[in-house]
Amino acid sequence: MTSPLLDVRGLRTVFHFLDGAYTAVDGVSFAIRPGEVLGLVGESGSGKSVAGSSLIGLVDPPGEVIAGEVLFKGRDLRRLTERELRQLRGKEIAMIFQDSLAALNPVLTIGEQMAEAVTEHAEVPPAAARERAIAALRQVGITSPETRIDQYPHEFSGGMRQRVAIATALLNAPDLIIADEPTTALDVTIQGQILAEMQALARTTGTAVMWITHDLGVVSELADRVAVMYAGRIVEIGDTDDVLDRPRHPYTRGLLDSIPAENAPGSRLRQIEGAAPTLARRPAGCPFHPRCSRALPVCQEQEPGLSEGERGQAWRCHNPQEPLP
Repeated sequence: MTSPLLDVRGLRTVFHFLDGAYTAVDGVSFAIRPGEVLGLVGESGSGKSVAGSSLIGLVDPPGEVIAGEVLFKGRDLRRLTERELRQLRGKEIAMIFQDSLAALNPVLTIGEQMAEAVTEHAEVPPAAARERAIAALRQVGITSPETRIDQYPHEFSGGMRQRVAIATALLNAPDLIIADEPTTALDVTIQGQILAEMQALARTTGTAVMWITHDLGVVSELADRVAVMYAGRIVEIGDTDDVLDRPRHPYTRGLLDSIPAENAPGSRLRQIEGAAPTLARRPAGCPFHPRCSRALPVCQEQEPGLSEGERGQAWRCHNPQEPLP
């Protein structure tokens, strides 16, 4: 089996406030191999985006990564200097941010920003950098890229800015792309196109992708493996077919049940009762127990350990769902 490109072990990120430190990412561990797409899913506030930013040192104060290892090609990214991380970001590891407007500089043209992403990491003539940027824009479905490249971010719609952000991430053929809900602002047609491009990129070049999303439909089409997060922890992880077809954790089951397509027409949409806990109000024991229909007394007192099935699927639950045949 191929060695992991990215191996995350016990990642822990906290946010410091006047009344104490609150945990946003709590002992997260997973691995991604070359050419693999890992879907990281969960509700808003589950810690998905913070986990993605923590990997490459992009958590700003009052946030702080306080524990864990992030091994990329065998090197622990947490031990690198800021200068060394800057050399990796955009070249070997690219990140697509959810807020495309904040990710783009409003006073520079699209072409200037994309060309800088190329020339920052390689000695490329300006004309060649521009051509590479035009090709990337065309790849993500921007029409007339030769003209649009000289426009400013405010001249693009939200969906088109998001496509620019995706194109920028593809410029240097990175080994790993961390994509934080990159297709949320796109229409279904363009979303399908981007997903197909990402799959092709992973298969043909060996680029690994960590796709952060709340959309299980996207995950089912794109990801090879799925990690489900709740209250800062991965509560279930495994091959996509295993997790989505035979979920063991009640939270995963609840996410699947809340999909409209899983409910009979005209019936009331099933949902997970209550809301995810805030950083300051995380319950004792299993953090999901106040919302769980399968909760036992032990769930209120003791956080479950990691259990593993025959096919590598793993979950954290005292009373897991029985697997379907």
